Amino acid sequence: MATQPSKRIARIIRNTNETKIQLSLSLDGGPLELLEATSEFDNEDEEEAPAGPPEVQTTKTHASQITSSQHIWIWTGIGFLDHMLHAWAKHAGWSLRIRCRGDLAIDDHHTTEDTFLALGTAFNTALGPRTGIARFGHAYAPLDEALSRAVVDISSRPFFVGDFGFQGPMMGALNTQMIHHGLGSWAQNAGVTLHVDVLKGENDHHRAESAFKALAVACRMACERVVGKEGEVVSTKG
Repeated sequence: MATQPSKRIARIIRNTNETKIQLSLSLDGGPLELLEATSEFDNEDEEEAPAGPPEVQTTKTHASQITSSQHIWIWTGIGFLDHMLHAWAKHAGWSLRIRCRGDLAIDDHHTTEDTFLALGTAFNTALGPRTGIARFGHAYAPLDEALSRAVVDISSRPFFVGDFGFQGPMMGALNTQMIHHGLGSWAQNAGVTLHVDVLKGENDHHRAESAFKALAVACRMACERVVGKEGEVVSTKG
């Protein structure tokens, strides 16, 4: 009887003076336990982040989707960021739970940066030994008039290049600069080389969403387990 491959799951708690983050990630989808109740999420101000007992995570929100194959529930306090993380998780085949309380009274910088750093750490941890995987992934994704390309190398050589060409300074409550900075932060902690280019598009929302969908499909391809290559390092360096 064949042995089933282990689930690639990570749980992260990242607390600083600027943000409090809980995150669970399964690279293979499937059910995820609710995030644990902690003192950082014990008030009732859901404008900041969901609070109280973890049962609140069963409530449908703007960035939640619970199916038999994926559990996605995201709340950072920045709606557009939640929307992009939802798209990323959905099309990568991940299950992902995130909640963050950040210093949004200042701006969106720390919340966005730290969420991507935590997600990068979770990705790196869940992936474990970088053996027996495809390693490289690439994808194009359209959204109406917009078209984006993403290329991923799970190389342990963190590097990021992005070209988004946004026309405006903000999308909802998210500064457009933070998409570039956030993905660079993710690549650093995930240990990947990442290139994302928006090739065309008139609408900034469409440009951003097509970029995250291309990234998602590229991640799914790069993380795929290769039958017959179990335990092998996918590198000439050995």
